[in-house]
Amino acid sequence: MKPYVLIVEDEDALATLLEYNFDKEGYETAIAMDGEEALLLASERAPDLIVLDWMLPKLSGVEVCRRLRRRKETSKTPVIMLTARSDETDRITGLDFGADDYMIKPFSMPELFARTRALMRRAKPSLLEDIIRVGDVEVDSQAFRVKRNGETVHLGPTEFRLLDHFVRHPGRVFSREQLLDAVWGRDVYVEARTVDVHIGRLRKALKVSGKPDPIRTVRSAGYAFEAVE
Repeated sequence: MKPYVLIVEDEDALATLLEYNFDKEGYETAIAMDGEEALLLASERAPDLIVLDWMLPKLSGVEVCRRLRRRKETSKTPVIMLTARSDETDRITGLDFGADDYMIKPFSMPELFARTRALMRRAKPSLLEDIIRVGDVEVDSQAFRVKRNGETVHLGPTEFRLLDHFVRHPGRVFSREQLLDAVWGRDVYVEARTVDVHIGRLRKALKVSGKPDPIRTVRSAGYAFEAVE
């Protein structure tokens, strides 16, 4: 089951960006655009994590956090507060009202997900699998280790990110453009044929004599990773 993240952010562009990145990382998401909607959504279904903006219409993020902590269902839900406020007093206020972590805008997505994983690992470790197995391929995302058929596979950082993305979505076909967004990022210009080069390297590293290639080429569509026993 995917971890469920409630994103509370009234800035459309940032809310969309957060939703896109959490979805890409394998989380289920919902968006609330104001404080009252956040409390309503949290009452309908308790989130596994809340990303909460400080400045919100109707109710501030601090007040939302305070009310969430009063509810039994959300009293221990991890909360990451987002704010443009960098003053130490404001950070202390956010933490005193129940936030577990505090990030100042603008922030980097890799840091946000590192903090997300750290909070989730403490609160609900069963929802975050560090080791993912698809067929005879095993990926340890924390130790950066890969095995196929029980044997260690040595990968470069880009090939590892490609494989990690594939095993989180087994059987799904990804276009070259989708893989570029997921592995290299939207803000980095890389030619689509670069994907083919790294797919070739990943295939070579995963090759086992007498076993099929787990990476399937889908003509005119892209690539998919499938279980091979």
